[in-house]
This record gives sequence, structure tokens and C-alpha cells, in this order.
Amino acid sequence: MNKFFLVAGHTYKTKLKAKAFLVTTAITCLLIIGVANIQPIIEFFTGDEKTHVAVIDRTGSLYGPLAKQANDDQVALTKITDMENEAKEAVKEGKWDGLLVLSMDAEGLPEAVYYANTIVDNQTPEELERALSQLKTALSAAKLGLTDEQMAELYKPVPFQKVALEKNAKTEEELNQARALVYVLLFAMYMFVLMYGGMIATEVATEKSSRVMEILVSSVPPVQQLFGKIIGVALVSLTQFFVFFAVAFAALKTSGQEVWRFLGFDHLPASIFGYALVFFLLGYLLYAVLFAVLGSLVSRVEDVQPAITPVMMLVVAAFMIAMFGLNAPESAFVTGASFVPFFAPMLMFLRIGLVSVPGWEVALCLALLAATIALLIYFGAKVYRGGVLMYGRMNIFKDIKQAIQLTKK
Repeated sequence: MNKFFLVAGHTYKTKLKAKAFLVTTAITCLLIIGVANIQPIIEFFTGDEKTHVAVIDRTGSLYGPLAKQANDDQVALTKITDMENEAKEAVKEGKWDGLLVLSMDAEGLPEAVYYANTIVDNQTPEELERALSQLKTALSAAKLGLTDEQMAELYKPVPFQKVALEKNAKTEEELNQARALVYVLLFAMYMFVLMYGGMIATEVATEKSSRVMEILVSSVPPVQQLFGKIIGVALVSLTQFFVFFAVAFAALKTSGQEVWRFLGFDHLPASIFGYALVFFLLGYLLYAVLFAVLGSLVSRVEDVQPAITPVMMLVVAAFMIAMFGLNAPESAFVTGASFVPFFAPMLMFLRIGLVSVPGWEVALCLALLAATIALLIYFGAKVYRGGVLMYGRMNIFKDIKQAIQLTKK
């Protein structure tokens, strides 16, 4: 075991001290702080900037009510008496951000045309359209002789409740809270596997290309070397994620946004966090073994990406199915796919978080996952030991067969 800890420790220290790791971590932390304080940053650069819109009221009666309906924090309306062509020229010259021409249709209801140099800005026209729609509704109600109370009753939303009949079914509030946690952890697992799985494969290929591997294989058993690489990179990734989480939590707290309270994590059962950790680690171990084995089959670092692409596609497929499952966790497709070992870490955790899953299903899923990992470790150790001694052009299936034959010699 001393050799295992030696490989894991050397991998961890080397990656932790790498300039690329330090720079990436620092830049990501700055991005996290920026996102957490995005509102103050936007307000700092924009200040109290409003969209100034000139209004030509051909009716002589719509400007006053419209000015009351419009949001003064976003749009500043100014009534002008210029001719329409002159007003359009003023917009082109930058005197106004836009021009709104008000008129009445054949039924005596408001209609409008909005002019601007470009129509890229959707917020201002949508705000003006909303205000005009409310004004049109009020005028229509007045024509029909409806009172304010009758209008309020007309637009009152229909009382609609959702009640689960199953005894252990989650409430709508619990589902929303669990969905937020599941989404965050699914995305973290997706990024974790893609980022650091590739790092494992690259680490093995780099040592192999430098011809150091022959010495390592002769001194360290292949299983210990394989797991030393996996655990070393896992510790690096956990260290980085801990830094990201600490920075994000501190940034959100200082910006006045309590992330746990906002997402409702305080009200979630502790068991869901336990399941998250178990499936997170098992999923990483499953894919890490595959990445390490494939990395041992290539002779050059440039060949790593093509070699690990099939495994990356599996991760992407699992993530896409999980995104579909967020809105349909009880579908037969998601239920069946949650027992496939390569999809189970994401999909079974999703089901546990959103619906009531029988204990035997969770136990069966964990057993299949553990058996698959054990099988991959056994098979991967054989391929790994022979693969690291193979050089030349890569042919996955042929190389795997040749790698296993080398272990018998």
C-alpha cells in the first residue's frame, strides 16, 4: 500500500502545483465572484440609465394614462409636438432612443407604432406594449360598463391545487427544492467526470510517451498504479471544487443572497445529500477506470481525445437523459435507464430526489453499479498493465486484445 500512496500523493502534488491548475482555479473564482455580484456590477456600469422615448399622441388623450402605466425605472416617456418625420430624424441623430406614435383604430381602441434605429432591444417595446395592453383593457371595460370590482373578478386566477395521493409523495414545494439540488449536482457530476476523467487519461498518456511507464510497471503493481492515478486526480478535483464552493458561498452571502435559503436546501432531508455523495463517487470511479484504461492504450498525448470520445459521449448521453428526466422522472424510459450502470449515477439519484423509489430498486442499482465497477477494475487492470507497454498507432479493440495477451507473458 505504500506504493499506492506514493503514486496518489505524487499525482496530487504535481497537479496541485501546476501553473495551469492555479491559473484556472483563480480565474474561475473571479468568475464566480462576478456572477454572484452581477446585479451591482450592471448597476455600476449602467447607473440610472433609462430609455428615453419620444411620444406623438395623435389622439390627444392616450399619453397621460400610458405614462402612468409605463415603468418609470426602465422607460422615460416625453410628449413632443414635432412632426413625425422630424421626430424620426431626431431618433437617427441620437436625441431620442425611440419614437412612439399613438393613434386610435376604427373601434376607438389604442394602437401604436414604435420606431428605433435598431430593434435589437426587446425590453423597451415589450414594456410599452404591456402598458398599452393594460390601457386597452381598461378602455374596453369602460365601454362595456364594467366596474373595477368586476374587472378584478374577471381576471382573478382560477384556484388550482395539486395534491399527491401517495403516502410518501413529495409536495410541490419539496419537489422544487429537490429539483434545484438535483440539477446542481447533476451538472457538477457532468463537469467533474468530463474535466477530470480526461485529466486521468492525459496523465497516463503523458508518462507513457516519456517512457517512464516501463520503470513504474516494474516497481508498482498495475492495480495500485491505476488506483493511485485515479485517487490522486480525484483529490485534486475535490480540492478545486471545495475552493469553488467556498468562494461561491462566501460571495453569495456577502452579496445578500443566501444560497441555501434561496434554493431551500435547509428543508431537504439529510439522506438526499448522502445519496448525492454515494452516486457522485461511484459515478466518478466508474468513468475514471474507463478513462485510465483508454489512456494506457495511446502512445501520444494527441491521441487521448479520440480515444476517450466514446466514454465522453456516454457521459453526455446520461446528462441529456437526466435533463429530460427532471420534468418526467416517472417515465418508463428514465426508470429503465436508471438501472444501466453508465447512466445510474445520474438517473437513479434524480429519481431518488424527485419521486419515491422503492428500497429494493436503490439496492439493485447500487449492486449493479458496484459489480460493474469491480468488473471494470479487474478487466482494466489487465488491459492497463499490458497497454502501458504498447506503442504505435491506436486501434482500440486490437490494442485491448494485445494488452491482455501481454499480461500473460
